[in-house]
Amino acid sequence: MTQKIALEEHFMAPGFEEYFAKTAINISPALFGKAADALADFGERRLSGMDAAGVRTSVLSLSGPGVQAEPNLRVAVRKAKECNDFLAQKIADAKGRYGGFAHLAVQDPQAAADELERCVRDLGMQGAMINGSTNGMYLDDDRCSPLWERAADLGAPIYIHPNNSADVPYMYHGHPELFGPVWSWTVETGNHALRLVFGGVFDRFPKAKLILGHMGETLPYQLWRFDSRWAISNRGDMQLDQKPSEYFKRNIWVTSAGVCSNEPLRCAIDAIGADRVMFSMDYPFENPTEAAEWIEAAPLSQAERNMVCHDNAARLLGL
Repeated sequence: MTQKIALEEHFMAPGFEEYFAKTAINISPALFGKAADALADFGERRLSGMDAAGVRTSVLSLSGPGVQAEPNLRVAVRKAKECNDFLAQKIADAKGRYGGFAHLAVQDPQAAADELERCVRDLGMQGAMINGSTNGMYLDDDRCSPLWERAADLGAPIYIHPNNSADVPYMYHGHPELFGPVWSWTVETGNHALRLVFGGVFDRFPKAKLILGHMGETLPYQLWRFDSRWAISNRGDMQLDQKPSEYFKRNIWVTSAGVCSNEPLRCAIDAIGADRVMFSMDYPFENPTEAAEWIEAAPLSQAERNMVCHDNAARLLGL
């Protein structure tokens, strides 16, 4: 079995359950909350699933939205630090089996930058995960520049994880099944990433690193069209140093989290490169055994499989 690193593996910290409950609107009432025990476990249950899947290291992240949904700035900053201290202890206890993505209060981008540096330099974490917009503020906002500057200096990637949009667009009216993981989370997260690309974030911070889950939130499929339609778009005086597709090949990596399917895997590899696609299980919301069996049988050369399963993440995250 190919050795693996998994990058979108979730946990729950004490005191964050009320934030997580905000996603109940997106899930069948008969199923919501069933993952609570698995999220809170850092021992045999999680580790045995990793062992069965051939995962040597899981990079853990708080199951969202976390403080991205906290309206009080001081509370958000305090609770983000508490979450990171909690995770750091779990990482230390596991003796090498876990890595971590910091949880950040983007309400105060300077504080978030400082916390990211503390988590990477002092606590040994590998980057940060941001759960969508923060009270409606996206990461292309100029106020977020201190966070991007610090992340670029540290070489620390920022992983954007899906969350509900700040409002509910009319296009979901009468179709609650589309509002959530079936579709709206993909639209919201893909749009967030495109705001970064077209907003020039990667021109201002060329060493910034962005990770997207779910095989890139459908974006690799559309790269040609982004380039083609950018040329005729109503963009005013907006300019980019490169074609939109080039940023996907320089600044963006994707994971397989939540997508165990050969066609989007091949599309992502062919569109942005085999060195930019990484394995994830999306534990505990997907089955680790299913994810492992799928990637072992996927139509890849063994060299590609090694890169996707382990080498790309090891290089990007310094694991």
